[in-house]
Order: sequence, then structure tokens, then C-alpha cells
Amino acid sequence: MKKLSIIGMPMDLGQMRRGVDMGPSAIRYAGVNERLKNLFDEVHDLGDIAIGRPEVAIDAESNLRNLDLVAEKSQLLANQVDQVVQEGAFPLVLGGDHSIAIGTLAGVAKHYKNLGVIWYDAHGDLNTAETSPSGNIHGMPLAVSLGIGHPLLTEVGGYNPKIKAENIVIIGARALDDGEKELIKEKGIKVYTMHEIDRLGMTKVMEDTIAYLKEKTDGVHLSLDLDGLDPHDAPGVGTPVNGGISYRESHLAMEMLAESGIVTSAEFVEVNPILDDKNRTASVAVALMGSLFGEKLL
Repeated sequence: MKKLSIIGMPMDLGQMRRGVDMGPSAIRYAGVNERLKNLFDEVHDLGDIAIGRPEVAIDAESNLRNLDLVAEKSQLLANQVDQVVQEGAFPLVLGGDHSIAIGTLAGVAKHYKNLGVIWYDAHGDLNTAETSPSGNIHGMPLAVSLGIGHPLLTEVGGYNPKIKAENIVIIGARALDDGEKELIKEKGIKVYTMHEIDRLGMTKVMEDTIAYLKEKTDGVHLSLDLDGLDPHDAPGVGTPVNGGISYRESHLAMEMLAESGIVTSAEFVEVNPILDDKNRTASVAVALMGSLFGEKLL
């Protein structure tokens, strides 16, 4: 019995551009429920985590934007994701900015001894308060999940770290800050930049990623930031970076993950309908979910 539970996380507190809080609505409007009902025995849309309209606050000590609120809302998401996993359903989280991964991973990782993570993104999201140029927490969730960062964030879920550096694969990177590059080298994190994707081809990148994670993990979380794709294909994102993964390459990647059967949880983040063109980016997200969950052309 294949069950899926959808959780909306309409949070824009991890960055400065308004509109990404409407991401879950845009993805639903693009037909996510209808699309996935054909691929699961049961699909439950659990609605949205309540975020409200809080005032922006900069933490005086760390200079982090909305630190307390991000920690508090991440805990709410962690609780709900934890519940979904306990019920034997596949958790699919709709963002929201990428800081939501702090809560998703806190809810998922406690159920696995060695959770693997595929970080499909133009960015590494490995910043800390010390290395971040902006103080925006959406550039930090992968570091936080490794136990690196402000204790209010690393302790979400009541334990840390959530994941190990050797169980991470970053795919699509093309905008890394100096502090992130250092951390990648120091921790030995596997990264396929756009250079590798161009050089090797997406088929080889995914074959290697799946083989790398399959032998050492007991579950894999896919964290897909729509800015991993080229802005030509996914224009509605807050931090677009030219020269990204194509729509077709992304479908191939999702189809290969579907065939491998390794993915046990997922989130799709950074859909911002205000910056979009006729809800194209949300539609791309839904189409990629179809491929990830085994939709076939024939």
C-alpha cells in the first residue's frame, strides 16, 4: 500500500523576497494532488503549517534574519513530518524557502541510521552566521543539518547532527560562497557542479549518485530547489543563477531516482509565483514530482 502525505510549508522567513510563502498554493494550483493520485493508493493533503504574518527580526548577536521564528516553525514541521513517517506514508513537503529543510530533515532523519541526502540546487546552502554574506537562513539548512550553525537551529527536533557529510550529494551547484567551498573540501562532501553535469552527462551523474548512496544509506531524502534548474525553465525563484540544469535533464534525473527506489522523502522549495511567468515554475515542480514518483510516458 503506497501512501503519500503532502505538507505545505508557506515560509518566507529564511530570506528577503516576498512571495515564496505562496509556493505551496501555486504548486497545488498546478495540480499536484490530481497528478499524484494516479501514482499512489492514498494521497492525503494535510494542508499548511501555520506561519502567520510575523514581523521581520534580525538577531542582534548572530545577525541572523528571523532566527527564533525559523527555529519555532521548523519544529512544527519536524513534528508533522515525524508523524507522517510513523504512519508509514511518504512525506512530500512543499515550500516555502529552503530554510524549511531544517524542519523536514529533523522530522525524517530520526527514523534512519544513515539518511542520504540529494541536494538538487544551484547553491550549497552550507553557510553559517560567520560565512553568510546576507544572514539569510535559507542559505544554511544543509550546514545546520550537519550540526554546524546556531544551536537554536541545529537542535530542532531535539538531536543533532541529522545527517553525515559522506551521505550527501549536491547536484547542480554553480554559486558557492568561499566559506561553503572550504566546508565542502573539509568535510569531503560529494558535489556535481554544472561543469560535471556538462562533462559527464546527467545519466552518469545520476548513476554515480545512486550507486554512491545505495551502498551506505538506509533511506534518501531529496531536497529539490527549483533554482537548481535553469531560470529559462524555472523563472519563478528568488535567487536564479544562469546556466542551470535543463527541464529534460531534471526529468531524466527524477525518472532514474524513481527506477532506483531509493528516495524515501522529498521536498520541493523556492517556488515564488510573484516572480513567475503564468505559474510555470510550479507546473515544472509538479511535472518533476510525477517523474520522481514513477509516472511513465508509455
